[in-house]
Amino acid sequence: MNKKPLILVTNDDGISAPGIRALIDVMKQLGNVVVVAPDSPQSAMGHAITINNTLFINKVNFDSKVKEEYSCSGTPVDCVKLAVNEILKQKPDLCVSGVNHGSNSSINVIYSGTMSAAVEAGIEGIPAIGFSLLDYDWNADFEPIKNSIKTIASQVLENGLPEGVILNVNFPKLKEKELKGMKVCRQAKAFWKEEFDKRKTPQGKDYYWLTGEFINQDKGEDTDEWALANGYISIVPVQFDLTAHHAIQKLNTYQFNL
Repeated sequence: MNKKPLILVTNDDGISAPGIRALIDVMKQLGNVVVVAPDSPQSAMGHAITINNTLFINKVNFDSKVKEEYSCSGTPVDCVKLAVNEILKQKPDLCVSGVNHGSNSSINVIYSGTMSAAVEAGIEGIPAIGFSLLDYDWNADFEPIKNSIKTIASQVLENGLPEGVILNVNFPKLKEKELKGMKVCRQAKAFWKEEFDKRKTPQGKDYYWLTGEFINQDKGEDTDEWALANGYISIVPVQFDLTAHHAIQKLNTYQFNL
């Protein structure tokens, strides 16, 4: 009899978030699940780790059918590091992060705690996927995407991923029958045009609230933004090697001599 795969589940919205509970429901169909997730929301933490504070983990029991669940006082990346180094007795066969309440397409992947947790797993040599739904509502409906999550995770468990590659999967906010399919895409060239709303406390002290507008400069039909806008699930392979390989030859023409 084939041994069930070990699946690590994490997120950045917190261990009680509906998105991670939906992801756990799917992963229970595929293997033995261990959950290590933040004890409170950690959105937009990027790849932050805790180095100047204590870290706590507490065993919890939200789901009796889950092998082990732990809440962590740290960031999403902390959760993966603690899972791999302290909690798990063996390296998991898969790490899934999410489902994030809100999109992590295009440039948002840089800021995402959801994707950073998946990237950390990739650094550890674990096949990893970050899942996000383009719906910021805490009570978002995750039912329409569960079958697609199962399909994608099953394919990765069966076929693995190229070395150093993590999948960034984003779902449009649609009913299951309205989804047109899945597209392997590139990350759209886009950015946030940021503004800071300057306000005053009741004591008269200035403070700032970050606001902004998402600007998509990319008109290509092979991007994640195009896929989401046109009813497709976007699957973008990302990597943690940030080397701009195409620039090395040009930079070698510079006079960097001592």
